[in-house]
Amino acid sequence: MEDFQTYIESGRLEQYALGELAPAEQAEVEAWAARSPEVRQELDDLLTGLGVYAEAHAVAPPAGARERILGRVLAEISAAEAPVAATPAPFAAPPIMRVSASNPRPAETYAPAPVAQRSGGWAIAASVALLLSLAANALLYSRWQNANTELVAAQNNQARFAQTSQVAERRLQNTQSQLQIFRSTQFKTVALAGTPAHPQASARVLFNRVNHRVYLDVQELPPLPAGKQYQLWALDKGKPIDAGVLAATTAAGDDLQQMKDIASAQTFAMTVEPTGGSAGPTLTTMTVIGNI
Repeated sequence: MEDFQTYIESGRLEQYALGELAPAEQAEVEAWAARSPEVRQELDDLLTGLGVYAEAHAVAPPAGARERILGRVLAEISAAEAPVAATPAPFAAPPIMRVSASNPRPAETYAPAPVAQRSGGWAIAASVALLLSLAANALLYSRWQNANTELVAAQNNQARFAQTSQVAERRLQNTQSQLQIFRSTQFKTVALAGTPAHPQASARVLFNRVNHRVYLDVQELPPLPAGKQYQLWALDKGKPIDAGVLAATTAAGDDLQQMKDIASAQTFAMTVEPTGGSAGPTLTTMTVIGNI
């Protein structure tokens, strides 16, 4: 039986939710979640909590802001592209013929310029103002979009920082708990030395005869093949008793793992078993062993 509580408290689930794990480590978390309902529930709660945190701190833009801006821009573009109705030019009076004594040839004078010609400058100015207004609206809309994107990014960073702080706090609590175990005089340290097949392997068991608690601390163990897992055994009068399987972080020497409670034992040993453990030890795979 796997110790799901120790794995939940290891911080790997939080790292998985934050995307901080390598592909192999992600696969390990997913394997745990597949075979342990408790780990699955904890992982789902973490992922849901991260999403809720980001949504709770999100600031939505003013209602209808985007539609109002786009509507205004499109309306102005349509107005600018609409054909201007042709205004009939006013009737131009014929030139007035004047004759004077000093100038026997008739002098030609003309009527003032039509109103349409004088208003041409105003039309050009209005077009320029319209183009400037469109450019300003487009710039403001672009800046609003950028500001909204930056706000969402800042909120995501804040949620990530809060989640990382929770992971760090949990790790600190685990470290303090482990330190208390090492300092306790109630625990008997049992050194587990490597077998002839694995002389470099080593670990130690901390066994409390009063409350029957067992903790395992790994110094070095050989890498495991696919589909295999280390399992700890307690030998009481020669009878092997299952003390639990090792989490991957424990086998790597990263964590102090609490194993199953053992009422009585004279020897502890570790073997390689199929993932999930076995009912009895495979003696040919024994890696470390130590007497109390």
